[in-house]
Amino acid sequence: MNKSYVAFSLLLAVAVALPWLAFSQESKTADSDAVAAITKLENEIVKADLANDISFYQNILADDWTAGASLGTWYTKQSSLAEMKDTKNNKTNSESISDLKVRVHGDVAIATYKETYDSLIKGKHLARTVICTDTFQLQNGAWKLIASHASQAAK
Repeated sequence: MNKSYVAFSLLLAVAVALPWLAFSQESKTADSDAVAAITKLENEIVKADLANDISFYQNILADDWTAGASLGTWYTKQSSLAEMKDTKNNKTNSESISDLKVRVHGDVAIATYKETYDSLIKGKHLARTVICTDTFQLQNGAWKLIASHASQAAK
């Protein structure tokens, strides 16, 4: 093998690898930014629940958002907002989340966590812990909650 062929091969390998390495670093930065954004949103959700902040949910929920509740019912954006307006029968007394993990896949992020709450839901008092999954999608530069699910946590 001649020296110019080896040098050319090395130069070609570097030329191919450098853009990939730069893209890989940009991707890691974007993922860590997304993890921070979703972590912040999940904590803001708790604050919004405690304050019964309907406007927060009007903004964060995608129009076609659905949730499978731990009580075995489905919620839509419209049905959830309607319940929030009925403060006589729906109120969050306390709520906290733990074990939050966020995974990012391009413009989609999945958050899993444990939630403990004490609430009045449809006139019924519930105090319990559930495990949850929230799916977010980056839409027009903002993270929107597109699907949620909660199940009763093991005791």
